[in-house]
Amino acid sequence: MTIAHPTEPVFQLHRGTAPLLISLPHDGEVIPESLKARMVESARRAPDTDWHVSRLYDFARELGASILVPRYSRYVVDLNRPPDDTSLYPGQNTTGLCPAMQFSGEAVYLDGQSPDEAEVAERVELYWRPYHQTLVAELDRIRGEHGRAVLWEGHSIRGEVPFLFEGRLPDLNLGTSGGKTCLPELQAALEGLLAAQSDYDWIANGRFKGGYITRHYGDPEIGVQAVQLELSQRNYMDEDSFAYDEAKAARLQPLLRKLLSATLASQDA
Repeated sequence: MTIAHPTEPVFQLHRGTAPLLISLPHDGEVIPESLKARMVESARRAPDTDWHVSRLYDFARELGASILVPRYSRYVVDLNRPPDDTSLYPGQNTTGLCPAMQFSGEAVYLDGQSPDEAEVAERVELYWRPYHQTLVAELDRIRGEHGRAVLWEGHSIRGEVPFLFEGRLPDLNLGTSGGKTCLPELQAALEGLLAAQSDYDWIANGRFKGGYITRHYGDPEIGVQAVQLELSQRNYMDEDSFAYDEAKAARLQPLLRKLLSATLASQDA
């Protein structure tokens, strides 16, 4: 099967002035109508979107951060998966480059409508590659101007997803691939801020250790650190209706601001 070329830009980049790039690869929710017609009804709502994270992080513009946001859903192509679709969590349930399974364990596609290898390759070229080319170019620009850069990967997910993990996910899940993608000083600063507050529970390098983007681009030896923060959606939205909750978000955002501010401060050290 082939797919129509996108008629809208596949991402939006806000270029900032600070040595910080926030990437929100699962914020997109658009599914082309021709593709949506091949999906089961429950998948057409793009339920596994990282809902509203660009809205939640919008304050970061005031900190001078660059922000990269896709338009299209992870069901079109998952921007946080390697282009060869190698599993990031071997032995655990996960979803792929062009997901055929929802987080609920239900199928994404109607019988016989899943993409073949040629279509997956086409989606990579049309949707995946432009995002990553821009991400690399922006990191290079930031590093050229500041001599260093931090890539912050903003994600969110339902707090309970039995298909992917057991029990209740902590409120905030910090991932640095076991400390490989950032300097120990930044890791310690972020963990210190999380430990100093009591409103939210948290974990570092638990179920979510950082996806492809964090692991692939985080390289402290060349001056690029990377951190992933996976938020439980219950803390800023209604998980069932997908509605943004202004009151919950306003309570969470000061902590996010502290984490980003500490990240920037670490760049000045």
